[in-house]
Amino acid sequence: MAKTVKVETGFVARDLQLEIFKQLQRWNVLVCHRRFGKTVLCINILVDAALHCKLERPRYAYFAPLFRQAKQAAWDYLVEYTRAIPGVETYVSELRVDLPNGARIQLFGSDNPDAVRGIYLDGCVLDEYAQMPARMFAEVLRPALSDRKGWTVFIGTPAGKNAFHDLYQQAIADDDWFATIYKASDTGVVDADELAMAKRHMSTDQYNQEFECSFESAIPGAYYGVLMREALDAGRITSVPHDPAMGVETFWDLGIGDATAIWFLQRIGANEMHAIDYYENSGEGIAHYVNVLQSKREEHRYNYKTHVLPHDAMARSLQTGTTLSATLQDLTGMEPVIIEQASVAHGIEAARNLIPRTWFDVEKCERGLECLRQYKQHWDDKRQSYTNKPYHDWTSHGADAFRMAAMYKPQDSWTGWDRQVVWPDVGAY
Repeated sequence: MAKTVKVETGFVARDLQLEIFKQLQRWNVLVCHRRFGKTVLCINILVDAALHCKLERPRYAYFAPLFRQAKQAAWDYLVEYTRAIPGVETYVSELRVDLPNGARIQLFGSDNPDAVRGIYLDGCVLDEYAQMPARMFAEVLRPALSDRKGWTVFIGTPAGKNAFHDLYQQAIADDDWFATIYKASDTGVVDADELAMAKRHMSTDQYNQEFECSFESAIPGAYYGVLMREALDAGRITSVPHDPAMGVETFWDLGIGDATAIWFLQRIGANEMHAIDYYENSGEGIAHYVNVLQSKREEHRYNYKTHVLPHDAMARSLQTGTTLSATLQDLTGMEPVIIEQASVAHGIEAARNLIPRTWFDVEKCERGLECLRQYKQHWDDKRQSYTNKPYHDWTSHGADAFRMAAMYKPQDSWTGWDRQVVWPDVGAY
């Protein structure tokens, strides 16, 4: 008979943390204010589960938005709370801990979802889920949990009305989920004097988001956060039907080894823009996106007027010796428009002028809307301030494609467009 060894990891749960431990289900959403101790809590949830799992070779994972964030936020805690376990093995380069019962806990970043495809998991924690790609859980982690019926804890502090907000709303309405929200004014974890001082030092939006878990506050550093909230309040994020009498323009951001994003827009009258559709994918060639254009044309009767590409579409491929612009023209029969290179700051300002005149389809543009809401300035850790440069992450592709729309100035009128595009067969590409 195996000998049972009692181990003290050193973790002493607060009352609220213990309350969470007792109520955990298979699916969980924890919305917590800053300094609640959510990362420490969830590392210990992983350790406890790994030590008690009866399955062969248990696998558990902690995900942060970026790999370096996982290392900074959670690695020291994982080492600290497993150090006392006899026979534990630590692998720093992989941010991995192997336990004597065959269990493994590893830290990952969600900045490259495809890198973890194919693994299996008995449980995982997604920390700061609001900053992760929307497809991270549905396409990659949910399948990894299926065969062993693994569990998930989503944790974070609000960052606007994004996927984390939607997940929390879904969870509180579903009996199969455990969902809770902890505001600093209720928990007592941060004392009243410190909260009062923080309120003086922070903007109202910053304080309400970070300490009062407000999903309504604009994301700090977000270029378009306030504008997107105003669009929602004004009812411009709604159902926006395609107008078959008007031409459809597509605006692209081309990813070389990265995501490619496409906005589908219609200009209504002199000043109004309708964002009727959005598409994004990665790891695909130009023929894939041409097939997407064709399928949308057949399904929704989109009558394309022009495809607008960024200046880098004129770069020649080392494999084919031709440009993406030329390839797109060959496959669609339409000559695309190339936007000349301009400063990103100029494009962002143009986008700020376009958003208040744009109506967005809430369903078809869901991913693009998230990109616009969360597209933000780069934070300089040394100077402790935002720079005038954008932070490049998953939001950049949709935001950059929309920037193309803001910078494009059509030469002709949008009315009376009836050009018919003959599509070649691109299925063989």
